[in-house]
Amino acid sequence: MPNATPVSMALDGAPVPAGSVSPGRIASFLRRDPAFAAAAITLFVVAVAGILAPVLAPYDPAQLIDASARAQPPSAEHWLGTDPLNRDLLSRILYGARISLGISLVAVTLATIVGTAWGAAAGYAGGWVDALLMRIVDAGLAIPRILLLLSVVAFWGRLTIPAIVLLLGMTGWFAASRLARDSVRATREQDFVLAARATGASPARVLVRHILPHAMTPMLVAATLGVGQVIVVEAGLSFLGYGVAPPAATWGGLIRDGREVIATAWWMSVFPGLALAITVLAINVLGDRLRAAMGGTQVPAP
Repeated sequence: MPNATPVSMALDGAPVPAGSVSPGRIASFLRRDPAFAAAAITLFVVAVAGILAPVLAPYDPAQLIDASARAQPPSAEHWLGTDPLNRDLLSRILYGARISLGISLVAVTLATIVGTAWGAAAGYAGGWVDALLMRIVDAGLAIPRILLLLSVVAFWGRLTIPAIVLLLGMTGWFAASRLARDSVRATREQDFVLAARATGASPARVLVRHILPHAMTPMLVAATLGVGQVIVVEAGLSFLGYGVAPPAATWGGLIRDGREVIATAWWMSVFPGLALAITVLAINVLGDRLRAAMGGTQVPAP
């Protein structure tokens, strides 16, 4: 391919050497990418709607508008209808965005920090330390995450939001650690790392100042994709009744409220489901386009 640049190679799906794409070229590629722009705008709107929920929501999400009434279809007064307790569904979806995005962002940040530290230590140390740490990771990956989550919540019962964040974060770092380990192993023998060692830099300084900054590209992509997965996992727990406790509004809980009356009150599950699907789709597109812009880095499923 004549006059091929790393960005054009990424667009065509060809592999690009790690670190060959500069931040400027990444930004230029993303500015010209309509899929990235659409996903970023969608996610921005959802995030702003969640942050400004107290301002945008027409009603208190826990307010029973009329205790004698039940679910009402979409109308001029309630744009998305009301739920079985006659609470405004639009208000609850807006507050649900706040909880779902907040839980997922904090949980993925925690998982990324733990996974990066674990994998970087294994990849830089090598030898028996690497083997021991990676066998622990293999054991964690061997257990299906949803099974582990259900086992914990079944044992402890209803969890608070901080406990859910901690649980999701501490069960989601295994794949991140393997990715960090591979990135560190691929970088630790580079010339600039050897030069830093030759100047007498300590192992910790070499790892933190010279290796990790060059190994974070796939971690960023994995973290972006992980946010979408955690949103789905949290919604699944809430749908099963093990997530955030009512009357707090979560998308999974809203879908659960309408599951038994889907034939007659379709709006109660359809609108929260659409909010969930659109948000996760936008996050996945964002992560996929970031991966293409950064050189087609292969990222395992979170």
